[in-house]
Amino acid sequence: MRNTVFSQKIYPFLLAAYKWYLLTPERSLDTAYQAAIKIKEIEDKHFNGNKIDSEFTMHSASVMDYFQGDLQKLLKTVQMRLTEFKASRWFSNESKQKAAIKVGIEYSSPALILEKLEFIDQVTCKYTNNDISTNYENPNSPTVEPPTDLIKSQQFTPQTSQKVNQNTSKGKANTTGILPRSIFNTITRLQVELDPDSEQDVVKNFRKAKQRSIISIRFILLLIIVPLLTHQLSKVLIVGPLVEHFRNDKTGEVFLNREMEEEGLLALQKFEERIKFEALISNAPALGSEELETKMKEKAEKVKEEFRRESDNAIKNVFADIFAVISFTVLLLLSKSSIAVLKEFFDHVVYGLSDSAKAFIIILFTDVFVGFHSPHGWEVLLEGISRHWGLPANHDFIFLFIATFPVILDTIFKYWIFRYLNRISPSAVATYHNMNE
Repeated sequence: MRNTVFSQKIYPFLLAAYKWYLLTPERSLDTAYQAAIKIKEIEDKHFNGNKIDSEFTMHSASVMDYFQGDLQKLLKTVQMRLTEFKASRWFSNESKQKAAIKVGIEYSSPALILEKLEFIDQVTCKYTNNDISTNYENPNSPTVEPPTDLIKSQQFTPQTSQKVNQNTSKGKANTTGILPRSIFNTITRLQVELDPDSEQDVVKNFRKAKQRSIISIRFILLLIIVPLLTHQLSKVLIVGPLVEHFRNDKTGEVFLNREMEEEGLLALQKFEERIKFEALISNAPALGSEELETKMKEKAEKVKEEFRRESDNAIKNVFADIFAVISFTVLLLLSKSSIAVLKEFFDHVVYGLSDSAKAFIIILFTDVFVGFHSPHGWEVLLEGISRHWGLPANHDFIFLFIATFPVILDTIFKYWIFRYLNRISPSAVATYHNMNE
């Protein structure tokens, strides 16, 4: 009896696992075919049917890196799934085909198999060369369209596989060729200008650029306004009442650190010296000890309340900043598409500047952050942050930071100029060197 119940519970799971095993070739080829369709869609939509390469488009470097990342993932999926398809087909035989028919599995026809594999080969054959940055597709070759019946149908059949190289074409900053890139860009531009539909394309591109600018500016404003509003609202509505509740006049400390205490003492000393100075100037009789002590107590109470508010405000700033950082992080996580549009917007703005404008911005940036007078700015900034959070200004840490961070930043910036900007815009680098001299 127990064996019967056990077999009734286990048999459906074994049957499902066996069906999954028999469908492995079809499932593998299904995934590879869908990846090839996605590659073809990117080529037709963004590269006029050509291969995904920077020479066939006017996109910026960041946009090309985005496409190259998708291409690498899709090619890797095709390679892995076709390898799995080949291995699973090698183990198939007539007995397994008969078993598949018994359990209700129907394979697709051989015609659909060949049509589908031919489409995968024609899409991926352009990316099998080792040096894909110097090998280009023939523009006169006919475009390959996926069979419509296979797109509409969910039935796919296995056959043979073809190994796909994982190398993908690089971005504009890493592309090198036999001829200068400007020649290919000029040829592409002439083809666009001679196209009868060029006016419609210009209008469409203008609308895209306008929409990109609107989205980017709106997203920049959101990145600025949302954290600031979160900081102020959380400070007034949430953090402020809690801090004032737990830090009352009896239990709360007046000074958070020794620097605040020294500032309060210095304020009292200056007040006492000012009273004596005014008495000497006006030739008035000197104040008695009791009157002086009374005024000093009044001033001490004012200093106490002032530094208590400053201490409370510093504690509020710590928690309000945490809420602001959380809101900023959530905004970034929920706006991946806007971040991609913003990167493209900055690429068009920065790389669209003239060489002199690029050089001017570079010199301005380096002089402000890594110039010989930048340590004073960093010192003021770090001391302001410490006071904002109510922390004592550790001058040893500040001096160590100033001695290391600007140097690291300057090294990274010089490497960026040498590695990327020198390839994308060498004339801007030459202008930068001439202006810097």
